Amino acid sequence: QVSLVESGGGLVQAGGSLRLSCAASGRTFTNYAMGWFRQAPGKEREIVAAVSRNGIMISYRDSVKGRFTISRDNAKNTVYLQMNSLKPEDTAVYYCAARSEDNRYTYATGEYEYPYWGQGTQVTVSS
Repeated sequence: QVSLVESGGGLVQAGGSLRLSCAASGRTFTNYAMGWFRQAPGKEREIVAAVSRNGIMISYRDSVKGRFTISRDNAKNTVYLQMNSLKPEDTAVYYCAARSEDNRYTYATGEYEYPYWGQGTQVTVSS
């Protein structure tokens, strides 16, 4: 089992930036594809970005393309989400998630495909 702890959330004005971090512990980090999800009040949790075990294959939801960047540092057992040009509609609790993958080049984008989750970090973007 892998444990995940997010950090880096906060309050920022529209147009600003934040970098979220997710530190993993417990099992070999490089065995896991990683994802960032978010959930706004009254809405379902949605995928934001996902990255394969080797960091090469990446996916973003359309609304964050060109503004958000997911990356991972396998030496530090950490996955990041750099968020630029933030908008009020990005306000949500952001979660990182892990999924064991046999293939180094694959990832998942469905919430129910990820068995391991962090506790979440709040991101609030003011207009």
